[in-house]
Amino acid sequence: MATLDAGISRERAFELLNEHNKDPFHIEHGETLEGIMKYFAREFDPENEEFWGIVGMLHDLDWEEHDDEPELHTVYAADILREAGGSEELIRGIQSHNSDFNESLPKPEHQMEKILFACDELSGLIGACVRMRPSHSVMDFNVKSLRKKFKTKSFAAGCDREVITKGSEMLGWDLDTLFGRTIEAMQSFAPDRDTFGQEA
Repeated sequence: MATLDAGISRERAFELLNEHNKDPFHIEHGETLEGIMKYFAREFDPENEEFWGIVGMLHDLDWEEHDDEPELHTVYAADILREAGGSEELIRGIQSHNSDFNESLPKPEHQMEKILFACDELSGLIGACVRMRPSHSVMDFNVKSLRKKFKTKSFAAGCDREVITKGSEMLGWDLDTLFGRTIEAMQSFAPDRDTFGQEA
């Protein structure tokens, strides 16, 4: 696959994330998606690992400022990114995950876009589950526990189960595969692992 250029550095992407988001949760969510996307890039598109990461980090760039207009989510982000020098490839990757709310946006086509679509809501559900655990760690979390919470619609009700299911179908993975692989991705950069990827 061709090398993709985000048009901005990872450092500039993080500055933009902080300029347009003040809630620590939204900044953490961006960093979480960065880590997930980089994890999958190492398997599917290693030449573009940083690009995948920047897409993940900035996927909700404009959400905090415009959460009352979900259909325009990522439309505002496109203007911000163009002004900052972001590439059209970066903008397309980000906008594809909101195509369910706005049919004028590009649909997920590339593996990167499908993974972003599938893992965005799912990462929030996993995070909510982990916060309820005695360990507060993803390191001892598993698919069985996630499956139970996924079926409990009242738990983390804001995490759209239909979007997660649609994402798994886009990827051609069953839900358990998506669950397990996303948990593994989050474990790969969990704060309770040391620098060699082992539990601290």
